[in-house]
Amino acid sequence: MKTKLFCDIADLSLIKKFNTKKIVKGFTTNPSLMRKAGAKDYKFYSKKILNICKKKPVSLEVFADEYFGMKKQAQEINTWANNIYVKVPVVNSKGKFMSKIIKDLNKQNIKLNITAVYSSKQTKKILNLINKKTKVIISIFAGRAGDTGKDPIPEFKKSIFLSKKFKNVEILWASVREPYNYLQAKQLGCHIITAPPEIIEKIEKFGKTFDQLTKETVKTFLIDSKKSKFKI
Repeated sequence: MKTKLFCDIADLSLIKKFNTKKIVKGFTTNPSLMRKAGAKDYKFYSKKILNICKKKPVSLEVFADEYFGMKKQAQEINTWANNIYVKVPVVNSKGKFMSKIIKDLNKQNIKLNITAVYSSKQTKKILNLINKKTKVIISIFAGRAGDTGKDPIPEFKKSIFLSKKFKNVEILWASVREPYNYLQAKQLGCHIITAPPEIIEKIEKFGKTFDQLTKETVKTFLIDSKKSKFKI
């Protein structure tokens, strides 16, 4: 199984650039990335993204915090294009497991990207709610878990094992911290990894030898010392 590489971004110029890359198989975004990109009108901005990316899957997130608000937003987002995955959080801001919204949207055949997942226990709870037909992505936040000193790898292994009974479910490695995470995701058998543009550009350069890296590193130090006109 090949691990698909998605681009995690909301910047329109970068989406145009990365949409042309064969290595990029889809896009993910979230309200924070939208805000950073300068979006003022969520629907208008989302449709600009969808106008650029018409074939590859695009995950767009709800931002309501309760069931009825999430449901209304999810149903609306789902009408914008056929390549949409509606992102819903596994819990709301109060820590309440979003079981009802996940189950109901899944029943309506809305493709979901369930986000902010950290544990295989959460994965198991999600799998207990969904059918084996409608497509579901489960996004596990590896980098943020690692930032707190916790090893995300066991959670991925368990989640991937649990999902094997579901041909419609894909496990996604989210919150990438370095290009090597791509190789880790592939080794684990993750279906998808989503990474920001700067990480994808480094992944494209994979294959350099240690000798090449040594030479390039020393050259960088030399050039910077000359630019600064350092003397001893």
